[in-house]
Amino acid sequence: MKDALKDEEDAETGLTETEKEAEPKEDQKLGKLQYSLDYNFTENTLMVGIIQAAELPAMDMGGTSDPYVKVYLLPDKKKKFETKVHRKTLNPVFNEQFTFKVPYVELGGKTLVMTVYDFDRFSKHDAIGDIKVPMNKVDFSHITEEWRDLQSAEKEEQEKLGDICFSLRYVPTAGKLTVVILEAKNLKKMDVGGLSDPYVKIHLMQNGKRLKKKKTTIKKNTLNPYYNESFSFEVPFEQIQKVQVVITVLDYDKIGKNDAIGKVFVGLNSSGTELRHWSDMLANPRRPIAQWHVLKPEEEVDAQLSVKK
Repeated sequence: MKDALKDEEDAETGLTETEKEAEPKEDQKLGKLQYSLDYNFTENTLMVGIIQAAELPAMDMGGTSDPYVKVYLLPDKKKKFETKVHRKTLNPVFNEQFTFKVPYVELGGKTLVMTVYDFDRFSKHDAIGDIKVPMNKVDFSHITEEWRDLQSAEKEEQEKLGDICFSLRYVPTAGKLTVVILEAKNLKKMDVGGLSDPYVKIHLMQNGKRLKKKKTTIKKNTLNPYYNESFSFEVPFEQIQKVQVVITVLDYDKIGKNDAIGKVFVGLNSSGTELRHWSDMLANPRRPIAQWHVLKPEEEVDAQLSVKK
């Protein structure tokens, strides 16, 4: 009987015996993170410093990781920050600070989440571990600075909108920026039938203004569209550091408004993995650099775009 039960369990998890053994043990060391917290009562702002991490587990074949940290407050998650990605290190020093505008009376009901991820250009970024700090447990009469062990990260609560893969190529001598929209996957279902008719819009922006707009063809009834469509923009070398490329995946609707499924932007003021992609493009002139990106909610990206001009 016991065996029958065990088989049932296996069927439920979908794991074979060997895979089960390969699952990380609960007491596996995930490393630790040093952070600081401070509250400015006159400006109603919470300042979160991501100082450094240490003894992170190796996530890559080469025995290392490419860590970065995502910072947000539950339950709202409106504003998410990401540190820069640090290449090939298990002891990254970040020294970055992020500011959340939160009235003190509301602060007690919130929980700060700091998740350390391993950056991977071609697949989903693995969460190494996270730290959750309930704000009602923090004494804000002084600055808090401490090391905490990373805990097993739960899957991020944010609704999954899907992923998009595109390549960026810049030729400085010709002042030509080429964006190739390759494919998207696991897009959020937008239609009653459980599918979408996705297409992608590309905006070239500067100082909050849309300079140019292009769009792909529409792919019918799919959540995993393949495009491989190329778009070029003229961007003189002296302007390339000042522009943004905003990529929005939309669901085409014959009758109503086309709904945005999610978006992402690279270029000026981008952060985390988006910044890494843009920097890699600039560092490798004339070479197309492809990378997957996680789509973010439209309002989150728009807020990030409008904050800093």
